[in-house]
Amino acid sequence: MTQRFHIHPQNPQPRLIKQAAELLRAGHVIAYPTDSSYALGCHLGDANALKALRTLRGVDDKHHLTLVCADLTELGKYARVDNVAFRIIKQGTPGPYTFILEGTREVPKRLLHPKRSTIGLRVPEHAVVRALLAELGEPILSTTLIPPGTEHPLNDPNEIESTFSKRLALIIDAGEVPEAATTVVDLTGTDAQVIRQGAGSLARLGL
Repeated sequence: MTQRFHIHPQNPQPRLIKQAAELLRAGHVIAYPTDSSYALGCHLGDANALKALRTLRGVDDKHHLTLVCADLTELGKYARVDNVAFRIIKQGTPGPYTFILEGTREVPKRLLHPKRSTIGLRVPEHAVVRALLAELGEPILSTTLIPPGTEHPLNDPNEIESTFSKRLALIIDAGEVPEAATTVVDLTGTDAQVIRQGAGSLARLGL
């Protein structure tokens, strides 16, 4: 049965955040709010949780998943970031952006794109996920909560519950959030390449 925690969007209750982190550590998949729609998340070291996450989202290993990080320092631990990429990332962090970067050895190989050894990384600006990251002490392996066969991300906890029913361990209900997905920018080449225009302004990144 799917649990549903009603968590204050600005002042998240520590007790509920701790319980949510425990569910992630135990290998469960959860839905949680960000500054750009809701996301599906699981523990980055759990292979079974990774499989469940991809199944729920309806994607294969060629779809970039994202490590949602607490700050730039943590992001730099899991991705190779040159000076040009760092300047762009810094301008959009925290915020509704996902950056495609080459992963470091800290990233389990099964999480990387099979041909490019890349992964998505982001630092969101939402009190609930920031509290969850602080409690967890490591990134959350995530993907935008877009149901299989659809194009639009979910931003309403009621719709998430009706769509995924008992397939999630937990829905963190912090109310509705923006409906747009993140803006995705590939920073692995000489020039930044916009993969998806979403909630984040390109002007903020200087693109």
